[in-house]
Order: sequence, then C-alpha cells, then structure tokens
Amino acid sequence: MAGAADCDSVKMAEAERSSEMLKEKANNYFKEKDYENAIKYYSEAVELNPDNAIYYGNRSLAYLRTECYGYALADATLALELDKNYIKGYYRRATSNMALGKFKAALKDYETVVKVRPNDKDAKLKYQECSKIVKQKAFERAIASDELKRSVVDSLDIESMTIEDEYLGPKLEEGGKITLKFMKEMMGWFKDQKKLHRKCAYQILVQVKEVLSKLPSLVEITLKETETITICGDTHGQFYDLLNIFELNGLPSETNPYLFNGDFVDRGSFSVEVILTLFGFKLLFPDCFYLLRGNHETDNMNQMYGFEGEVKAKYTAQMFELFSEVFQWLPLAQSINGKVLVMHGGLFSEDGVTLDDLRKINRNRQPPDSGPMCDLLWSDPQALDGRSVSKRGVSCQFGPDVTKRFLEQNQLDYIIRSHEMKSEGYEVTHNGQCITVFSAPNYCDQMGNKGAYIHLRGSDLKPEFHQFTAVPHPNVQPMAYANSLMQMGMM
Repeated sequence: MAGAADCDSVKMAEAERSSEMLKEKANNYFKEKDYENAIKYYSEAVELNPDNAIYYGNRSLAYLRTECYGYALADATLALELDKNYIKGYYRRATSNMALGKFKAALKDYETVVKVRPNDKDAKLKYQECSKIVKQKAFERAIASDELKRSVVDSLDIESMTIEDEYLGPKLEEGGKITLKFMKEMMGWFKDQKKLHRKCAYQILVQVKEVLSKLPSLVEITLKETETITICGDTHGQFYDLLNIFELNGLPSETNPYLFNGDFVDRGSFSVEVILTLFGFKLLFPDCFYLLRGNHETDNMNQMYGFEGEVKAKYTAQMFELFSEVFQWLPLAQSINGKVLVMHGGLFSEDGVTLDDLRKINRNRQPPDSGPMCDLLWSDPQALDGRSVSKRGVSCQFGPDVTKRFLEQNQLDYIIRSHEMKSEGYEVTHNGQCITVFSAPNYCDQMGNKGAYIHLRGSDLKPEFHQFTAVPHPNVQPMAYANSLMQMGMM
C-alpha cells in the first residue's frame, strides 16, 4: 500500500512539474503576443493539473486579449472557485463583465478586492470608476424611459455656428453639400492630424442620419454583370490603413462601389477620422457606398473601447450622443443579387429565420441581448456542426450545418461576415459557404495580421481576395481614449 501511495505522489509531482513547464511555455507565447499558442499551452497545463487557479487566471487574460469574453469570464470564475483569495481572478472576472456590459457584476468583484485590500490604491480607483459607470447607466435608463426624449438634432443650431477666420481646413459647400474636392481635402487634413471644424462635423452627422433613417434594415442591391463591388471588414479606427485601402483600390465612386461591414470605430485612436470619412462618402455616393452596423456601433462598446472618449476629447459629449443616434440607423445586413448575404457577425441562435424577418427588424435602438438583431452583430462560425455557447458571452457560435440550412431556406449561395481578426485578413469556412473578411491589419498595433478586402463581380459573384499590410501611423497608441478600467484590466 505504501508503495502505491509513493507511486501516486511521484506521479502527482511529475504532473505538477510538467504543468509548470507548460505554463512557462504559455507565458512566453503570451509575452510574444501569440495568444492562440498561449491558450493552447495553458489548456494543456490545466489538463495535467486542473486544481491550479493561476492556470485558469492566466488563460482568462489570454482570452480577454483575443476578445473571447465569455471564455475569459468562465475561466476567472473557475479560478475563484478553486481559490477565493486569488485577487487576480476578481480583476479578470470584473474585466470580462465590463467588456460584456455587465457593470453591476463587475462592481461586486471590485468591491470584494477593496474589502480584502483596503489600502490598495489601484483597487479603490477601479471600484470608484466602475461605481461611476453603474450610476451613469442608471441615470441613462431613467432618461430613456421618458418617451419624449428629443433628438440632439432638435437642439442644434448649426447655422449660427461660426467658422473662425483662423480655421484653414476644409469646409462644406453652401447648404452643407459634400463634394469630392471636400472629401479629398478632409482626408488630407485628417492625415496631418488636424481636426475638422465642429460645424462641418455636425453638418455631416445631421445629413447622414437623414439618409440612413430612410434605408431598410436589409439593404438589397443588384450588381450588373460588368460591375464589381469591394467589401471591407472591420476598420476599428485605423484611419491610415483606411487611406491605404483607397490608395490600393481607388477612391469610392459610382464606378467603384464599396461596402464597409461594421466596426468602424473603437480600439484604434483615429476612429473620429474613420467614421467622418465613411459618412462623407455615404453622402457623396448614397447609392453606391454602403455601411452596415457592427457590434461596436453601440453605446456599451463605445463607452469601454474608446470612441466615446475620443469624441469627447476631440469634440463634445453632445456630439457623441448624435453619433449614437446615427449608429442606430445603420442597416443590419445587405443582400447582393439575391445570392450573397453580408452582415457583421453571423447567423442565428435558432433555425427558421428568413430574409423577410430581417426586413422587419426595428433597428433604431441599442441591440437587445438576444434575438436576430443581436445575432447579426455578434455571432461567430465554428467548425463543428450545431450551435454552442459563444466564446464572447453574447449570441452563439454556429456550425456548417446551420449555415447550409439557412442558405437553402433563403435560396442564397453564401454569407460574408467580419467581426473576427484573421491572420491572413480573410478566411473561408463551412465548405465555402461562410467567408470572414477583416480589414484592420496589425490589429491594435500588436496582432501582426494582414488586412483584406473582397472583390465581387456581378457576372459570377465569385469572391476575389486582396491582402494588404499595415502602414505607419502617428504615435498615438490604440485604446488611448478607452475607459481606464479596460486599459488596466487588460494588463
């Protein structure tokens, strides 16, 4: 019996040694920002030694870095079940909940840390910041319940805004008309890190709200045989990479149409420049320049990931409110020749959703936590058949069989979506029926990925992929305007 016990203890010691080596290997990959391999080796360490809270805590942080907030939340919770004194576990769980917009749950964890470490200044700061957000959200809900909430547009007097003599930047034509000359001047002005006059910015926003509000939730276009459209994925405030797309592929025009598939803002610190450029082109070419809503064209995401902070720093809180109103009118999906469906996230948590269901979505709101509107913005494909819980903690993951059934029911050939960074800038899955395109190269200045865009010709609708790499940008870090809790929680 003693021999057996000794043998067991030797095996346990070996397992602990091996798991520690795997953890160190994972840590090294993490330092190199290779989060996929870090997750792989943390997972192997967990398999060998499933009772070590630190392994779950470390993997939770790697999941946070790859935006798998659902998985990060689960790991942080497991770490705390194993060791309720593991302080990093509370931080990881709080950050995961913050990323998911669950501010009250995050506050509870920060509160725990403050109680355990009353002299920890960092913990106090996070608790106070989170408490402020919870109160702000409660105030916003109280205002939102007032049905008579006025649009920001009603309180603006754009005509009386004066453009000072010392402002030498681009101005709109009489009556706020956008021209190609203005667009070129504005992009050059932005490239030099100069700010568009607030009157011009408001003129663009008021007009684009009017244009977008007249569009259906599902935009349906037909390409002629000789026509080609360019489809771009996430741009995430990477203005200099957006300029590079136009350099490589030509400026938008009636003969060079574009579709930008959501997530124009957040993370990258030139989001204002990206969105004003895209909105300007929408006004210049309303019938051949298309924009769809992403999960980051929403208040919760903008509050956490930088766009709200950036607009307030460059302009005002009132302008952010107007951006929020405009985002709510962005269409949710687009069909091309009745055969290709484009959306930011993906397919649905339940079978049976039809294109007619998409046409009927009331989109002028913040997205709900479930249902077709949520899925269009948030879901992701998976390799296995069926559906599973989302790695992000919102919506679901859908398999090849789900895609096949949806396409057959709606007489479509394939879907194009974005929403996920891909190392090559694009990925073809589900037997060619699900294509991902991502147009923010070297995402957040650290992922080393390529960007891509797709050409679709009306004659055959066969996707043609074009890859590109990141270009230099001024020394303003990504997430420079993000909520301080997100900046600290990702450390």
